[in-house]
Amino acid sequence: MTNSSAATVSATSAHNPRTVRKVMSASAIGHFIEWFDFAVYAYAAPVIATLFFPTGDPAVALLSTFAVYAVGFVMRPIGAFVLGSLGDRIGRKRVLAGVILMMGGATAAIGLLPTYQQIGILAPVLLLVCRLVQGMSAAGETIGSNSFVAEHSPQSRRGRYVASVYTWSNLPPVLAALLVLGLTQALSDASYESWGWRVPFLLGAPLALVGLYIRTRVEETPAFTALKETKRVASSPIRTVFREQRPAMVTCFCIAAVASLGYYSLTGYFFTYMTVTVGLSESAALISNSVALAITFVVVPLAGALSDRIGRRRGLLIAAAMNAVCAVPAYLLASEGSSLVTAIVSQGLLAFCLGMFFGPAGAAFVELFPARTRYTGASISYNLAFTIFGGTAPLLSIYLIERTGNQVAPAWYVVAVSVVALAVIARMPETSTRSLDPVDQGEGNR
Repeated sequence: MTNSSAATVSATSAHNPRTVRKVMSASAIGHFIEWFDFAVYAYAAPVIATLFFPTGDPAVALLSTFAVYAVGFVMRPIGAFVLGSLGDRIGRKRVLAGVILMMGGATAAIGLLPTYQQIGILAPVLLLVCRLVQGMSAAGETIGSNSFVAEHSPQSRRGRYVASVYTWSNLPPVLAALLVLGLTQALSDASYESWGWRVPFLLGAPLALVGLYIRTRVEETPAFTALKETKRVASSPIRTVFREQRPAMVTCFCIAAVASLGYYSLTGYFFTYMTVTVGLSESAALISNSVALAITFVVVPLAGALSDRIGRRRGLLIAAAMNAVCAVPAYLLASEGSSLVTAIVSQGLLAFCLGMFFGPAGAAFVELFPARTRYTGASISYNLAFTIFGGTAPLLSIYLIERTGNQVAPAWYVVAVSVVALAVIARMPETSTRSLDPVDQGEGNR
């Protein structure tokens, strides 16, 4: 196929409304399943602390549980190198099918693990292994899904379409929270601790099979198809991206730092913060956290559509500034009251700011890189940031409060990261007008 023929196929497929709808549906459902499996661990943290890390100090057990939570992120940079490179060499579709099987299998395995009382130290070791596999899988999901949708989308609506899929990462924690709430309300404490906590994890297996079926029924992206048919698939995308796209990687890393810290503070830590630090009941904490994530779910696609009009750079600057300004007031409000209304308002403020940032970020991650190294470059940058800032968010938040005695200490961390990101985003190029087609970008054989 000639370059012009590849370009024609790419453009035709990308603007076919039926194709775009099918791709978005498959990506959104797969994205939901992948992150449901990953989110369950955070909401089961208190009972996991008791069953897998029994100590005389509840704070130490909780720290150990979140340490394993953080260790799951250690595999994300490794997974980014492996899965990102594969995504640029064998295609987005095949990698996305593999990651959902990995996540589902590891999650179901956690639900089957014997406890410390049953097999001793081997229990937390096996838990750690499962978290490492989950982390490996997670490394390939978000950038893969965002690239898949972006490369099928028309340029003028790319921000909205990518954000409409990206926002589905906010619903899994809501469903996980409601499922845990239902189980804790329906079961006695003894029953929940004995077997009830396993139910959300065991759902990982059938959900993964559903996701795999859906993802195998969509076509490869026009951009990768054009690369393959014109024999311009990168032979060494890792080497190429480090040699040619370092500025884009730094920008992607800083954007992901704000996104990861905000997301995992809200989904991985705030439930524990409200129950352990503030003293809110578990049911009220789950409800308020679910409402907050529902707010983010709605705001993200609206912010993505807005970025199609005002640009990714301006949208990210506005949202990063909002995060920096609102973090301390939100934490102050959360720490000074233990009512459901206060919890919803404080978390809702954080969720709104997060949604405004996620909207333009989803498309910007992949627009920063050319098609031949898009999966690799964005995955490595994104997952490094999520490991450093997202994986440590719960653990570092607990540490900051324990160390300073100040319940608002984690908010100042959010402010610092947002301010640094603002300085980098201010220098980034506008990406919303870029073509993602490799022919339009004039990509050669490297």
